[in-house]
Amino acid sequence: MKEIEVVAAIIRKEDHIFATQRGYGEWQDWWEFPGGKMEAGETREAALQREIREELSAEISVDEFLCTVEHDYPNFRLRMHCFLCSLQTEGLHLNEHEAAKWLSRDELDCVKWLPADLKVLEELRKRL
Repeated sequence: MKEIEVVAAIIRKEDHIFATQRGYGEWQDWWEFPGGKMEAGETREAALQREIREELSAEISVDEFLCTVEHDYPNFRLRMHCFLCSLQTEGLHLNEHEAAKWLSRDELDCVKWLPADLKVLEELRKRL
């Protein structure tokens, strides 16, 4: 089975977490934490900062490692390294996603998360 390794940003602002809705592909309309694939020679942190610039036109600080999640999707195995992050710029622009929300702890279950991101939420709840 094909393996894909990615990084994801759990962006925090006050008591809220930033979530994005996929606008394309097989998992269109599902919600996820923003991020993406690492390029050759990149650290996880550098890849995450690059991906957030590409996807959201924003700068972040990578504050703390949260967890690594592995999940088997029908066509590939995902390994996702997740980091707690904070915004260094005010604005966010959706360059790839169709929607985004700032969710409070009580609102985390109000969107349809991708299966791997549900595992991240379990770890995140232990920290909130």
